[in-house]
This record gives sequence, structure tokens and C-alpha cells, in this order.
Amino acid sequence: MQSHSKPTIILVHGAWHNAIYWEEYFAPWLREQGYNVVCPDLPGHHTTAGTKRIPWYSINDYTDHVAKVVAQPKGPVVVVGHSMGGHVTQKIMEHRPANLVGAGLIASVPPKGVLGVVFTLLTKHPLKLLQATLTMNMYRLLDSTQLAKELLYTPSIKEPDLNKYYQWIQNESFRAFLDMMLLNLPNPARVDPALPKWIVGAEQDLLFPPKTVQQTAAAYGVTATIYKDMAHSSPVLEEGWQTVAKDLHDWITTL
Repeated sequence: MQSHSKPTIILVHGAWHNAIYWEEYFAPWLREQGYNVVCPDLPGHHTTAGTKRIPWYSINDYTDHVAKVVAQPKGPVVVVGHSMGGHVTQKIMEHRPANLVGAGLIASVPPKGVLGVVFTLLTKHPLKLLQATLTMNMYRLLDSTQLAKELLYTPSIKEPDLNKYYQWIQNESFRAFLDMMLLNLPNPARVDPALPKWIVGAEQDLLFPPKTVQQTAAAYGVTATIYKDMAHSSPVLEEGWQTVAKDLHDWITTL
């Protein structure tokens, strides 16, 4: 791919977060490679949100927002989503925008939804799950650095990094959670089978473990890459993120 034809890369963040974590390492590195990189905040997500309740936004609300971002560039676009952002990316794939030339999923919600995550939380933190469900307050699931470390990062994450990244944790829409669990699941059958797809996961991911990522990749007719010694958010924020970013760059050059 010639430099003048490089697509715009749109990076879609996951639940409990906003676009700030892309801007820590991933987006600046891709810009250094000559890409125009856009990191939208999903509706209700911004740097000062904290524990504040997010309105009853749905996955469709998030998808519609990203679809408008996808429509803005005049040239080709690649959309890459992490976690819940992967769910939104799959919905964008279903819409088949004319300028979408590739889609990437990093530790993404799978087509079967987040019931596996619910089971994990039910096993490890049943009281937290009960509190979050009864109060419809998703912040309850990540209301301490210890919970964030267990569910999102590797045991070896440096304490200053953990504390920094935890400041970016915020609430999440309970409606979006219901959509990801049952109400609005991705449908690979609606996606153009010819659309290039890049699907990766993390060896230590408790939310979407390697088997789940491999099943997602199989549903889209591709092979997943699983990164060793990484957890759910590691591909974006922890040691080794450069390898993930470079692999994405190398894949894009094949489009």
C-alpha cells in the first residue's frame, strides 16, 4: 500500500473507558507510521465521567456514533475495536460502509456475547455482580484497583501504571451490557465474507480467553493471533503493545 493511499484508522474503545487509552501509546505510534488515526469517545464517555451514571445508551447508539465517524473520511477506512469496541466494530461490519476496507478486533466481545463474562464474574465476584445488576450500576464491577488489575491487566503490571490507568475507569451503560449479553449480538452472517479481518486476543485474558477469541475468528473465517503474557487490556497498554501495533500495521499494508 502506497503512503498516499493509507486508510484512516478508527480506534474504538471498550467498556468502562474512553478514547484516552488509545492515545497513551497505540494511536501516536500509528500516526508516526503515516496514518490518520481517529479515536472517538462513545456517547456518554469522556475523561471526567468517573462514577457518574451513563445514560441508557444502547449498542446501536454507540454504533450509530461510530458510523458517522466512519463516513467522514473521503478515502478508505479501517475500524479497530477493543473489547466492547469490538462489538461495535462487528455492528459496523454488518452495516457494510462503502469505504470500509478492513476491520480489526482486539480482545473483542464475541458473536455469542458476554454470557461467558457473566459466568466468570459469578464465579469470582458474585456479590459485585449482584450489586451491579440490582443497582444497574456497572461501575460496581471495577470499583477498586485490585478488581481492575485482576480483570484487565497482568499480575506484573507496574503499580504506577495501574494507578494511572485506573483513573481512566468510568461507569458503563447497563443497557449496553444487556445488548452485549442478549439483546443485540453480532451476526457474522450479515458481514461481507470478503472484508479483510484481523482478530487477536491475549493468553491471560479472563474476560475473553483464547478459546473465545479463536471461536470469534472462526465465525468470520480467519485465524486468530493470541499474544502470550498479555491480559485483556495489555495489547493496548502494557509491555508488548508495540508488537500488536506493528502487527496491525503490517496487516493493513496487505489490504
